[in-house]
Amino acid sequence: MKTLLVPVTLHDALPSVFATAVLVARRFGSVIEGIALRPALAEYVPVDMVGGMTWLRDEEADQAEAQDAGARFVAAMEAAGLPRREFGAACSPDAAANAGPRYRWRPDVPPGDAFLGQYARLFAATVVGRPGPEDGAPRMTTFETALFESGRPILLAPPEAPDCLGESILIAWNGSTETARAIAFAMPFLRRARRILVLSAEGGMVPGPSAEDVARSLAAEGIEASHKELLAGRRTPGELYLDTAESTGCDLLIKGAYTQSRLRQMIFGGPTSHILSQAKVPVLMAH
Repeated sequence: MKTLLVPVTLHDALPSVFATAVLVARRFGSVIEGIALRPALAEYVPVDMVGGMTWLRDEEADQAEAQDAGARFVAAMEAAGLPRREFGAACSPDAAANAGPRYRWRPDVPPGDAFLGQYARLFAATVVGRPGPEDGAPRMTTFETALFESGRPILLAPPEAPDCLGESILIAWNGSTETARAIAFAMPFLRRARRILVLSAEGGMVPGPSAEDVARSLAAEGIEASHKELLAGRRTPGELYLDTAESTGCDLLIKGAYTQSRLRQMIFGGPTSHILSQAKVPVLMAH
């Protein structure tokens, strides 16, 4: 977890995104790189021979928003006491391994989500705000672009900034490939955690190993973890995961994203959809 990407858009959860990234950087001595994430300029769309329709953002306003994003990022990193490393500065592997947390800002980033999906492939994780339907909430497209296009894990910051991260971890195990990948990405966190619980929920499993099997596999890596299998009762698997996270004092949830299809979860709901709308702790996800 030595490199973190923070795409900056102006939404209400931005302070929590910054705080979450700083907590990870302090834990691993990471460099946090910020970029301004802007929509791509829309193209001219002809309507008829007489008139036309344009969907164009004012370029000056677009640049001003990018500058505002950079100013907020830098101010947050400075307030956290992180030193700045200029973008493009050379650093030897030994120096990078021993350096403390620091930040850099990449200027002149191309607009559009496509760049984010590609660029995020270079980082150990991308930190984004938990999306939501409310005005001022982070965009779902930012989360899904980084999740599906980067091949790397996503760290979801909750609406309210966390006080700590990675001391007590809950693995929301459902037997899936997606959650197995999330666990693999989360190994740096798991090796440093004080407490780990592998939780499976009735009705939330796909064919695959049990929670006990996962705990045994982690033990082979020298990582101590307990395991628990819960009956659903009237609660959905997603509710069980979040209720247990709250009752156990979890400060990081690990979960595979969209084991069921996105369309199915949009129509019928599912654990990923529930966590995306309700989680109050940071969530590390992978697809």
